[in-house]
Amino acid sequence: MLEIRPFTAADGSEALAARTELDAEDFDFLLGYSSRRGFDSYLEQLQAHEDGLGLPPGWVRSALWGAFVDGHLVGRTSIRFELNENLRAVGGNIGYAVRPAHRRRGYATQILSLSLAQLAQRNIETALVTCREDNLASARTIEANGGVLENIIEASDGPTKRYWVPTSATPRG
Repeated sequence: MLEIRPFTAADGSEALAARTELDAEDFDFLLGYSSRRGFDSYLEQLQAHEDGLGLPPGWVRSALWGAFVDGHLVGRTSIRFELNENLRAVGGNIGYAVRPAHRRRGYATQILSLSLAQLAQRNIETALVTCREDNLASARTIEANGGVLENIIEASDGPTKRYWVPTSATPRG
C-alpha cells in the first residue's frame, strides 16, 4: 500500500539516490536541496516551507513528501497549498514523480490521489494540475483522478496542459 509522508533523516540515502536518478531526466526530485547544506538541514527547510516560513521569492506554502511502498521510496509529491501567478499559469497545486524502476505500476495515480486528499483536508475543493502536452502518462494520471482539461498554454518548456481536478473525489489507484 502506498503512503505519502514527510521525509525523515532515515530516508536520506534513498531520497538522494532518487534525486540522482531523476536528475538524468532533468527533473528536480528534491526541490531546493543543496548538497553543501546536507539532508538534515534540508528537512528543516521543508518543514519551514510547510509552515510558510523562509520561502524563497516566488514560492508558496508547500509540502514536499516522499511516496513509499513497504518502506521503499517510489516517488514524491510537491503539494502547494496556494497558487501565485506563476503556479496558476504553469506549475499548479501538485507536482509528482515516480522513480524509473517503479513506473507503470499505478503509483503516480495513487500519489496524485493522496495529494488531492491533502488539499481537501485544507478545504481546497479543486486543484490545478499541469503536465507537458507530450507527457501522455501524466495526462492519463490526471484524468484518472477526475481532471478536466481547461486549456493548453505555451510555457517555457513547451505546450502545457492545465487540468482542474476535484480534491474530494473517491481515491483511485
